[in-house]
Amino acid sequence: MKEFYINKNDAGQRLDKYITKSVPLLPQSLMYKYIRSKRIKVNNKRSEISYRLKENDLVSMYINDEFFEVTKPKYDFLNAGKSLNIVYEDENIILIDKPTGLLSHPDEDNYTDTAITRVKRYLYEKGDYKPDEESSFAPALVNRIDRNTSGIIIGAKNAESLRILNEKLKNREMHKLYLCVVIGKLKKESGIIEGYLEKNEKQNKVYVSEKGNDKTKHISTKYKVLGYKDGLSLLEVELLTGRTHQIRAHFSYLGNPLLGDGKYGTNARNKSFGSYKKQFLYSYKLKFDFRSDAGILNYLNQREFEVQDVWFKKAFYDGTI
Repeated sequence: MKEFYINKNDAGQRLDKYITKSVPLLPQSLMYKYIRSKRIKVNNKRSEISYRLKENDLVSMYINDEFFEVTKPKYDFLNAGKSLNIVYEDENIILIDKPTGLLSHPDEDNYTDTAITRVKRYLYEKGDYKPDEESSFAPALVNRIDRNTSGIIIGAKNAESLRILNEKLKNREMHKLYLCVVIGKLKKESGIIEGYLEKNEKQNKVYVSEKGNDKTKHISTKYKVLGYKDGLSLLEVELLTGRTHQIRAHFSYLGNPLLGDGKYGTNARNKSFGSYKKQFLYSYKLKFDFRSDAGILNYLNQREFEVQDVWFKKAFYDGTI
């Protein structure tokens, strides 16, 4: 028999989900049987499978020791790179400046060295993340940006912050602003452009059109021209809808593809400005604009964070792109 006190990060989960994560060797069929037969209790009482655990609840499991056997943990994230450019950090969140070429999350080709594994390694070595004391929570990213895009990524250091930030992101109570360089000159100095986006999974590419159908999603992109020089425009862009490759596809559709973008632009147009192997796109600014209670994160309301050293900004104004 083993007993577990529910900590802050495990609170809010269904009982069955918590058991699945904390005792992975226990077959699901047995778990449900043990809950019904009171071999698994909460606060020394029979509990429903769907019960939402609260902080300091006591979960008692009268089950065979074999299900609790664990091997010495091996943390794959310790093989991640150490390089991490931190924009801001406190006890609840961490903002990092992801470089071009680094994945936000693991994929089938790169599991070890990603933005989230670097964050986990950093927090583990700092002592802020202790996976052996957590039954289910691990630091997580709230947003992601493409491998070939640089910029700010938001990380949550506890379950409550993750829940709040996910809700605020969904409700558009956080504003992410981008800098990009596009080829050509836009017709208007600022505006909001609308369209419809359809994703082709096989090509990992999206297509923009004026009219929508049952396969498309509406997109809305706000922009402001910051400068024009030698056939190139520097823009500040805000996504009013957050879709896959939205900025890249939307401006390409207008006839102003991002400089260095081989997927939505053309190599011929890119080469006319030089040899570039990465797109000129940077998620450089984050604003918290809470319109409802943010709980433990209320102190972040109206705060703004910005990456000052955007790799192509100075070069654009100097005319050295």
